[in-house]
Amino acid sequence: MNLQMTGHHVEISAAMRTYVTEKLTRITRHFDQVMDVSVTLSVEKLEQKIEATVHVSGRNFRCESTDADMYAAIDLLADKLDRQILRHKEKQSNHHNQETIRHKAVD
Repeated sequence: MNLQMTGHHVEISAAMRTYVTEKLTRITRHFDQVMDVSVTLSVEKLEQKIEATVHVSGRNFRCESTDADMYAAIDLLADKLDRQILRHKEKQSNHHNQETIRHKAVD
């Protein structure tokens, strides 16, 4: 997984970088085909905003979250991305095999 982080009106500290990396490894736990992740951290007045674009084979996922605390915004973003990846993984699974098993059981 290639992780690219940029800061807009905020300096990315080493602690923040490791926190984002730890949270985004949860995505790879569910879906191994994550290629690139692009994360942008920004501060606009009193709001801390984080945006992420995840590129997997054949699809891009984009998500953003805003909170008063940057670490809380990172947590929200990780939860949203996790839900999107799980939904994508469920759509990719082969449901036809389950239908044939049900039909054979009925006969």
